[in-house]
Amino acid sequence: MEKRIIQVEEKVPVKLLIPLSIQHMFAMFGASVLVPFLFGISPAIVLFMNGIGTLLFIAITKGKAPAYLGSSFAFLAPASIVIQNFGYEYALGGFVAVGFCGCILALIIYKFGTDWINIVLPPAAMGPVVALIGLELSSNAASNAGLLDETIDPRKIIVFLVTLGVAVFGSILFRKFLAVIPILIAVLAGYAAAIICGIVDFEEVAAAKLIAVPHFTSPKFDPQAIMIILPVILVIISEHIGHQVVTSKIVGRDLLKDPGLHRSLFADNFSTMLSGLIGSVPTTTYGENIGVMAVTGVYSVRVIAGAAILSIVCSFVGKLSALISTIPGPVIGGISFLLCGMIGTSGLRILVDSKVDYSKNRNQMLTSVIFVTGLSGAALRIGNIELTGMVLACVVGMTMSLVFYVLDRFKLTN
Repeated sequence: MEKRIIQVEEKVPVKLLIPLSIQHMFAMFGASVLVPFLFGISPAIVLFMNGIGTLLFIAITKGKAPAYLGSSFAFLAPASIVIQNFGYEYALGGFVAVGFCGCILALIIYKFGTDWINIVLPPAAMGPVVALIGLELSSNAASNAGLLDETIDPRKIIVFLVTLGVAVFGSILFRKFLAVIPILIAVLAGYAAAIICGIVDFEEVAAAKLIAVPHFTSPKFDPQAIMIILPVILVIISEHIGHQVVTSKIVGRDLLKDPGLHRSLFADNFSTMLSGLIGSVPTTTYGENIGVMAVTGVYSVRVIAGAAILSIVCSFVGKLSALISTIPGPVIGGISFLLCGMIGTSGLRILVDSKVDYSKNRNQMLTSVIFVTGLSGAALRIGNIELTGMVLACVVGMTMSLVFYVLDRFKLTN
């Protein structure tokens, strides 16, 4: 039986819209609130900006690009240095600067188009780069699940297996209404298992205020602090292109052409700039939510917008956000196990759909070197920025593709 597809522009009945939106919010919540915890700020302002940023993204892309904007991990290392030496307000200034430069780059892409992407990232390179988006997150999923702990807690394993099992078998066994919310059902089943196993603590929920207004902070600017953070733009551009390509494959539309890479990149960076102006962390399109779309076949931007509105509501309702925060790591890990794998599979799908010919040496070389670069743990440091994983693999793939293109122009290849 074929999966029921709900396309990007389709309207969704309210009785279906609410659970689908909750499903998307659960998918992003664990990773998104981790960043503010690492920066030492309240997650409320981040939940607020995630919702605002997502709604802006949908509006700027004319409702044609389904994507949820969550907290970006790309800024962790340089921002931590700035926070330690200058203060959080100066890190906010760096976020504003990166977002502004990203918006300028989007305007340049609008002027010159996106044909260059096919040259620097042909299918033999784009496929493994997209696959690495999911594969390099796999260790985070395993860590959340407790599978990498020195001492394995059987209770965490039980919760992890319940969550993953319901998500996997629900995706192939559920019918009708349940068939489009397997992730939500898996989260609820895993949460119930966690309560039974005694690994859920409700103390923070009891202590939380019913209504809590997010704390807004103004940025401060220092040239040195900005220069420490600015190179991150290399990371977020590569990540954004990869996310748009994999989303295009999932929804069956070329989002780089319509609404256009310039619109989605501008929206992504405008949200980051606005985040810095109000005291939140940078945002980025989230792989976890792309995975949800791949599993459920629900691509409606109205569902994404619903999740964004729920995120904004959570930022003001202290007890609600505290309750969601009690979802334990094994539940998040169980869901992430599946979603990260779905993104990896989407990368392989690019190779299959593009009919990449591996009898050609160039295709073998591109895919092989990119996969090893991304999975080997190799790293390249540029100042305070470390390129590793998918981002480094993307840079290597683009460099190799450009060299091959030049060699072709001079008729030097075999």
